[in-house]
Amino acid sequence: MLEFSLPHNTFGLPSFQMSTPDWLVLYITLTLMIAYGLHKGRRQSGASSYLLAERQMSWYIVLLGIMATQASAITFLSAPGQAYTDGMRFVQYYFGLPIAMVVICVTFIPIFRKLNVYTAYEYLEKRFDKRTRLLTAFLFLVSRGLSTGISIYAPAIILSSILGLNIYLANVITGGLLIIYTYAGGAKAVAHTQKLQFLIILSAMGVAGYFVVRELPSGIGVSDALYIAGKSGKLNVITTSFSWKDKYNIWSGVIGGFFLALSYFGTDHSQVGRYITAKDDSESKLGLLLNGFVKIPMQFCILLIGALVFSFYSFSPAPLYFNTNAYDKFSASEPNAASALDIRYRQLHEKCEQQSKVICLFRQNGNPAAIERSVREYQATQIEIKSLRDSTSQLIAKNNYSPDKNDTNYIFLYFVKTALPKGLVGLLFAVIILASWGSISAALNSLAASSLMDIHLDTNKRQAPEKELRLGRLHTLAWGIFCIGVAMFAAKLGSLIEAVNILGSLFYGTILGIFLVAFYLKKVQGNTVFYAAIITEICVVAVYLCDIVSFLWLNVIGTLLVILMCIPSLLLRKNGERN
Repeated sequence: MLEFSLPHNTFGLPSFQMSTPDWLVLYITLTLMIAYGLHKGRRQSGASSYLLAERQMSWYIVLLGIMATQASAITFLSAPGQAYTDGMRFVQYYFGLPIAMVVICVTFIPIFRKLNVYTAYEYLEKRFDKRTRLLTAFLFLVSRGLSTGISIYAPAIILSSILGLNIYLANVITGGLLIIYTYAGGAKAVAHTQKLQFLIILSAMGVAGYFVVRELPSGIGVSDALYIAGKSGKLNVITTSFSWKDKYNIWSGVIGGFFLALSYFGTDHSQVGRYITAKDDSESKLGLLLNGFVKIPMQFCILLIGALVFSFYSFSPAPLYFNTNAYDKFSASEPNAASALDIRYRQLHEKCEQQSKVICLFRQNGNPAAIERSVREYQATQIEIKSLRDSTSQLIAKNNYSPDKNDTNYIFLYFVKTALPKGLVGLLFAVIILASWGSISAALNSLAASSLMDIHLDTNKRQAPEKELRLGRLHTLAWGIFCIGVAMFAAKLGSLIEAVNILGSLFYGTILGIFLVAFYLKKVQGNTVFYAAIITEICVVAVYLCDIVSFLWLNVIGTLLVILMCIPSLLLRKNGERN
């Protein structure tokens, strides 16, 4: 049997072996997905079929497309690691989502559908002027282009890990493979592959959750694992304390999350492009509303897997640093420092394992006083372990043994490599890659639609359908190459799931403000909103660089600033009308 292994020398932990069944599952799954996308995307005839799939998608395809576009590989690779290190409070980020879906269904969808637009920004030219349309499209292209590059990096981590490839080469391979069917098949290929991808993804994550529980030591149940996770601060789903700099609490989640979701789903063409392909208004609205109510429990379950993985490694051996390739480089270059860290970490982790089992034993025997004492000792040990892991992270980053700031993105990946049976390892790797393809292909399609329709054809007038199809494919290819280039720098951004949302928050507030002015402040003119948007964007970036508030509040600040700066023009206009 052919096997591929990666070295790992920490505490005698199992080295990773990619077996023949894993390779077969990985290759077959990815190959079939490319073939399926090419099959579904055949017979393109022009911009309408290539960019909008002839507006013939059913509500369930819209729903799965919306969720697949949002739930990239970052969601399935980084979110469990986020819960492992920071707990489940990240789920509060989605609390404003259902409210935003209702607002979009009432306001945004009817307007976009009535005007029969190719992109969301086409409406702004009809409402304001060409300059405002170009500015908003530019902000979208910058934010979505950069975010998509980060999304390519997530699955590249997997290829780099299992094949031992240089991460930069892995970026090229990951981005290049998905460009094949996105370039050829357009929106139709994206929609149909997303449908299949998301169903496979949900099934595989369910299997991963099952194995997290199944692999717990004998005598340790789900309730024990959840208890340990809770006492470690990993089940902090609701955080009611308020701080402007706290990234995840119920206030920033409901308010900031609402504005972010309203902008993302209402004005980001990677999402707008999913639901304007629907057959009619009802299909678009149903897909969006269901997304609003399904997303929170889905994200909760993914984060819960991360919390359970934390508990799993409280009972079982775990590496000091989950990016084992980086740690091996560190060990080879600085053996004395690594040895000292290993010895100290082994002592602490063995102590942690014993304390975890003692807590569960006392729980079974019903000894509250002993439980409380053991939990305090366990928590003290966890603080020491975290401090040691942080020190290791700083050493590895300082000496450039890894481009990543930390190992958050490798935690779930390590669990998959070492704890799942043969065959399932390949499936989980394929699933994370498929998740990336779903979101990235939709993003490339939307980027191509915006740059073609908002900038290229808008300035050069419409062309024959065959030429528009050719131009659409060239724009898709160009954006694919650009995003691969961005992926080369994504390693320096730390937790990918945070990096993507921070990047979006720098632009989404301004874009949303422009649209809200267009919808609700009917007498504001294009000149006013154009300069308000530019000033607002400068202010938002300045607030972020000065680290005044957490990133979710940037969406609120950007939206309100655009609106507030447009109100004086309304007052002046009213006064002029009276006079």
